[in-house]
Amino acid sequence: MISKSLALKVLNECLATGGDYAEVYVEETTNQSVELENGKVNSSSESKSYGVGIRILNGFKSVYGYTSDTTQSSLMNLAHSLAASYNGARTITVEKIAKKRVNNINKIDDHLIDVPVEEKIAYLKECTEAAQAVDQRIVRVVANFSNSHREWELFNAEGPVGNQINNTEERGRMFLLAMAVGEGGKIETGTTRPGRYDGWHWFKEIDYKGKSRRAAEIAIQSLTADECPSGVYPVVITNGWGGVLFHEACGHPLESSATSKKQSVFSESIGKQIASKLVSAYDDGTLPNEWGSNNIDSEGVKTRKNCLIKDGICKGFMVDRLNGRRLGMEPNGTCRRESYKYEPTSRMSNTYIAAGKDDPEQIIKDTKLGIYVNDFGGGSVNPMTGEFNFSASEAYIIRDGKICEPVRGCTLIGSGSEVLMNIDRVGNDVDLGQGNCGAASGSVPVNVGQPTLRISAMTVGGRGGKLE
Repeated sequence: MISKSLALKVLNECLATGGDYAEVYVEETTNQSVELENGKVNSSSESKSYGVGIRILNGFKSVYGYTSDTTQSSLMNLAHSLAASYNGARTITVEKIAKKRVNNINKIDDHLIDVPVEEKIAYLKECTEAAQAVDQRIVRVVANFSNSHREWELFNAEGPVGNQINNTEERGRMFLLAMAVGEGGKIETGTTRPGRYDGWHWFKEIDYKGKSRRAAEIAIQSLTADECPSGVYPVVITNGWGGVLFHEACGHPLESSATSKKQSVFSESIGKQIASKLVSAYDDGTLPNEWGSNNIDSEGVKTRKNCLIKDGICKGFMVDRLNGRRLGMEPNGTCRRESYKYEPTSRMSNTYIAAGKDDPEQIIKDTKLGIYVNDFGGGSVNPMTGEFNFSASEAYIIRDGKICEPVRGCTLIGSGSEVLMNIDRVGNDVDLGQGNCGAASGSVPVNVGQPTLRISAMTVGGRGGKLE
């Protein structure tokens, strides 16, 4: 890291031309990864990165730069170059930097970085064997375990007393892809992707063999599934990873990076009804040891549980320092970045629709004819309009209150505002699913989540004709 005396010099150099806020972000990261293909080690690596990002704000303007050279001359030159973006006079002199304590809500005893690679390989071999045993048509299994350990330090100031904040983050993830080949060379895949801000014990305690088998079963099932019908139908979406639709179609438009610039369908929505009265939604970075959790955000603000929607009414946005200025709102612990190479901005952490009162099984029983979605693939969203297009990687027909035949090629089409208003059943079985979200400040780990819920009417795309 860098000394407090050097940080003080850099901050004052940043503020020499009228900036009203400056920060120096110092980061050291170790990444480890091992991958097996059909039980054989395909790659194994460990990499380290170290660097500094400097940001200066002046009103609604921001300038950012970074370097991997952490010598005094390099940092002072970078600060001087960035400060030259403004042409005012100094209004702030930082006289001292005070240490700010961080409450560790993500405690880990058995760090992933200390686990021998041989033990990770043995773990992945068990996952591979479980997937291969499902069916002889499983021809390829790729299993990967990756983890990162990040230590970072933030010096910031918008007055004569600056802050020094230290934090550590550690996450791990297992990813397995099973590929099946059927008649005529038809290829289908299935995946599993558990992740956690936690230690090795968590990965050993989950049913990792069962998750691996399930990935293979989905690949096999898809080989013979019929094409999905098209039309407007009730759609029931599973809990956990099903929340990725809300994350993309509704979560991003509630980030202040969009709402502050009037680039979101929800920019003027606070205090207004934007969802069914059955819907309440939160972004909560404080959930202990969850994949998207943090002790503090990238600006040094403590994470918190932020209510986005309450009983259908929009209650707030995810707000970072810069966009908070534009909105007249205080930052609320949701500013994130991939690394020192990215300027931070408002991002989701653990974002989910809260539990309702319905029994998930009863939701299915009360649906005479519709579509049940159990997993999603890729998709696209326009945050300006909230319009989206998502592919379902695992979907079924609901007939007379029962989940029946699987279908493939299912696409859900609509807009976030439309979907939110059309939710008419909300289950009591909230769960979370792990993913990585890419946006302006890079790729960050996020949890998506929801209970089982039903959308009363939704456009479904497919090549299987009409549902009968």
